[in-house]
Amino acid sequence: MPEISLFRGIRITMYYNDHNPPHFHAEYAGYKALVDVISGCVLRGSLPARQLKLVLAWNELHRDELMQNWELAKRQQPLNAVDPL
Repeated sequence: MPEISLFRGIRITMYYNDHNPPHFHAEYAGYKALVDVISGCVLRGSLPARQLKLVLAWNELHRDELMQNWELAKRQQPLNAVDPL
């Protein structure tokens, strides 16, 4: 699972050939969440409130880049790093 960003102890990854809707995985101190790129909603799991706010703000700033990575992942191509928050 390629890491596409790392900031403030939060690791952001995407899987190749993952299921729809487009999403990414966020991990922090043993917490894990799947976040929908389009809606910014948590699909599964949880993060502490402060880290969740950071992840959702980061998602808003980088939605286009995340969607590009989602398309690359579907085609089994290398993913691009996304700037941290």
